Amino acid sequence: MSERKKGECLSSREVYKARSFRFDIDRIRLPNGVEMDFEMIHHPGAAAVVPVLDGASGREALLIRQYRYATGGWLLEAPAGKLDPGEAPEHCASRETEEEVGYRPGRLISLGWIWTSPGFLDEKIWLYLATDLQETEQAMDHDEVLEIERMPLQEAIDKAVRGEIHDVKTACALLRAAHHLDEL
Repeated sequence: MSERKKGECLSSREVYKARSFRFDIDRIRLPNGVEMDFEMIHHPGAAAVVPVLDGASGREALLIRQYRYATGGWLLEAPAGKLDPGEAPEHCASRETEEEVGYRPGRLISLGWIWTSPGFLDEKIWLYLATDLQETEQAMDHDEVLEIERMPLQEAIDKAVRGEIHDVKTACALLRAAHHLDEL
């Protein structure tokens, strides 16, 4: 297969800079030679983690039910958060697990990364499986409205397969975690 040609940015203009993203309009040349204005949102990236407890009745996932204004309600999600400047994704995953569900991962296993919405956004989310959890204290940010939802891991995976989890990072992380755990 021949090498695919890439597009190029001819110029960029910052339109708006917010606390967690920047909005630019880029003048680009597509691989087919067409030039156009492209609206681009830049995001520092994030990490999401599936914390798994080994209990007497089997493996349990520690998910969160979080209020999301943009969706008009509550979503079932994996603990996740935005990378701080210069922060490694695995550090972010560990920090968010502790802050949101009150457990520190003893072992963090990389499940790769995903683009969240590549049509207009450069956000990359690194996915992790957390095991060997040690209970600590939950320490949520003031703007987080969430509840911990502990459930059998297989139930969480089944919800992802059936399309009952609408948050893409969570569905993907659960499916990758299931595949990884089958290999352990």
